[in-house]
Amino acid sequence: MAATLYTGNNSTQTISNAVNGVSMQPDFVWLKSRQYTTVGHSLFDALRPIGANTSLPRLVSNSTSAEANNGGLTAFVSTGFSLNNDAYVNSSTTGGNMVAWQWNAGGSTVTNTSGSISAQVRANTTAGFSVVTYTGTGANATVGHGLGVALNFIIIKDRTSGSNFWVVGGTSIGFTSDNYLRLNGTGAIEAGGGVAWNSTAPTSTVFSIGTSSVLNASSNTYVAYCFAAVAGYSAFGSYTGNGSADGPFVYLGFRPRFIMFKRTDSANVWSILDTGRDLSNVTNLSLQPSSSIAQETGKNIDFLSNGFKQRQTDAGWNASGGTYIYAAFAENPFKYANAR
Repeated sequence: MAATLYTGNNSTQTISNAVNGVSMQPDFVWLKSRQYTTVGHSLFDALRPIGANTSLPRLVSNSTSAEANNGGLTAFVSTGFSLNNDAYVNSSTTGGNMVAWQWNAGGSTVTNTSGSISAQVRANTTAGFSVVTYTGTGANATVGHGLGVALNFIIIKDRTSGSNFWVVGGTSIGFTSDNYLRLNGTGAIEAGGGVAWNSTAPTSTVFSIGTSSVLNASSNTYVAYCFAAVAGYSAFGSYTGNGSADGPFVYLGFRPRFIMFKRTDSANVWSILDTGRDLSNVTNLSLQPSSSIAQETGKNIDFLSNGFKQRQTDAGWNASGGTYIYAAFAENPFKYANAR
């Protein structure tokens, strides 16, 4: 996983994610302007092919919009990705300073028939991450994810419809309770009544979907970003706030590079922090997946050698008795990390 900074140039450019001479070819790239509120989040992946506009189709996490074919990202390359002059992802005037969060999903696509719906899957079992595309049937179904272990976290978007919201599921949200969150919203956990995940937890081979049109409308196409925890690299869980500047410590087993948070017992925003934008503690620069707002300051969190600790009392992060979920990825995976 990489969190890379770059500046838009109103032309074409290739962005390298190399750190200390090590780079990767991403299969999922999430871009956001750090300074402009008019520029939304742009999400791209290697399973949704380049269209007539010679760039990969864009999805926007702060919108219900269907995918748009004029995305601006033209190719995934061995050290990062290439861009055209699209205003969302590579403009010096409307995009400016950008951040690119990137994940590798294994580099090759296969047809997966483990579920009742045949899916296209690109899976990195070492990193516990896969990208899945499938077509809905309108009936209770299962979809293969290719990871060989049960999922802990999943994000799904209807690519066809412009009215269906982003759905987030997870073990800390409640698959068997049929609960979900909206990535493009601020609301608390919602209950699907059996039509979201068919009240069924993911297995080592498939995740389940019910009859909800948001996840499974007949003939609509969907993309799913699937994650399974890998010791020393990724962690997905929950914590309870204490309302104190000496907030709770959450053990991850690694120093985080990227953390996404959401309060789940009441309405509040999603937030993303990373050590690409914040080079020293306390980390305090936040972007919101549910909004095009520019990055905010003052969200004080210690990114530590083995986890993170809340250092502020904001209700969206650390209300007394509040419940929160997180998705975290390592800065130096599979190694003992030093504090910053």
